[in-house]
Amino acid sequence: MTDNDTGNWIIRLLLQRGLGFIYLMAFLVALNQFRPLCGDRGLLPAAPFMKLIPFREAPSIFYLFRGDRAYLLFALLGVFLSLLALTGISDAYGTSLSMLVWFLLWVVYLSYVNIGQTFYAFGWESLLLESGFLAIFLGPTGSEPGWLVIWLFRWLGFRVMFGAGLIKLRGDPCWRDLTCLDYHFETQPMPNPLSRLFHRLPPSLHKAGVLFNHLAEVGLPILFFAPQPVATIAAGGSLLFLLSIIVSGNFAWLNWLTAVICLSPLDGALLAKFLPFAPPPLIPQPPLFQALTWGLVAMVAVKSVQPVRNLISEEQIMNTSFDPFHLVNTYGAFGSITRERYEIVLEGTDELEVTEQTDWKEYQFRGKPGDPLRMPPFIAPYHLRLDWLMWFEAMPSRGHSRWFIQLLAKLLQGDPRTLRLLGKNPFPHSPPRLVRALYYSYSFGKEKWWDRELIGEYLPPLSLDRSSGSLQLQPGMDRKQSKSSKR
Repeated sequence: MTDNDTGNWIIRLLLQRGLGFIYLMAFLVALNQFRPLCGDRGLLPAAPFMKLIPFREAPSIFYLFRGDRAYLLFALLGVFLSLLALTGISDAYGTSLSMLVWFLLWVVYLSYVNIGQTFYAFGWESLLLESGFLAIFLGPTGSEPGWLVIWLFRWLGFRVMFGAGLIKLRGDPCWRDLTCLDYHFETQPMPNPLSRLFHRLPPSLHKAGVLFNHLAEVGLPILFFAPQPVATIAAGGSLLFLLSIIVSGNFAWLNWLTAVICLSPLDGALLAKFLPFAPPPLIPQPPLFQALTWGLVAMVAVKSVQPVRNLISEEQIMNTSFDPFHLVNTYGAFGSITRERYEIVLEGTDELEVTEQTDWKEYQFRGKPGDPLRMPPFIAPYHLRLDWLMWFEAMPSRGHSRWFIQLLAKLLQGDPRTLRLLGKNPFPHSPPRLVRALYYSYSFGKEKWWDRELIGEYLPPLSLDRSSGSLQLQPGMDRKQSKSSKR
């Protein structure tokens, strides 16, 4: 067995175990969140969506198997298959089982993404599907590793990193004047406990961080295709950059998955000297498997035309799929940086009328900022989809999303599935009579985690019409009299 075979075997092992872990996170999220978000009585039910969108535009097994029971069972299946992939069982018993497990993982997750609407419109969904599709062709543990698919992972890693770098250089001026990190750590979608520390680093270090960002995303990815040890050095720099993002914020599995993909340019033979893994006696890949691999290469080459055109375009778009199977996509992140942090705070009351003395109680989310005294949690690589959408909802000049209105209605109904998405329900025994949404400006505090300033009402106090299930403005309410009990 050559050093090259040993090295490729190590890289294949790392890619498969890493992807198995990310798939596990994704299906745990689907198990816990898909039904309250997109189930039969969710905030954005998938059933009406599937009636409007034909199968060919959004392929999904849920066109055949419908309803909450199917969403639950297939999420459980996804968790089971992910564990097979993570533990290596899927790849220990030959080519057929390996390909079947990875194919089913891809098909089932594609089925959730294609009907998940706004809640599944994140770039890392396509990234998981594209990398998961490549994994079908990595081969089982006992077969010779194919260098072709590992190089396709390098091509994917290049497009992810290089696309993110170009969208920044073409986007917000703060990426060019090196000031974006003066704002980013405070205004990112979901900070973690270390974000405040990063925010308070000296401006000179922030500028150095932006320069490192440009090097890691624009300069180093080009070297992924260079001979060793240059490719390993480039991948090592990119992995260090991705680690800095992972420890400074909660970005679901985006940077975790990108880090797995960026293992592909490493020198596996060098890693083999430090890792307690050794390949077994390897058998050649079956001829049919080799033919399918070359077919995959041809398909990726053809489908890469549009992403490459997008990369070189002055009107570059980010996080876009060019086909409903999410096979070869375009990526990018944070082309623009928000300068101030805004948050929507939801409150409820048991009282029938709103007065100056009304006692409003605040709902708490699991991850996003709310209570100024609460430390931001570590969440990633788990993904809190509702919390992320609340960050988008709070952006200035956005209208009220349909799912947000449905969220208020669910709170007034005391819907248990929706309430499980939250961190704290201040009405554990019966739902409130009224809810409202306040609009705050947040900034990192010195004596507490957050300082916040009330800007105004995002939505005035609303009640629920029990006969129609619709929201209605509280009649006779003097909006100037209402106040928060937690300012």
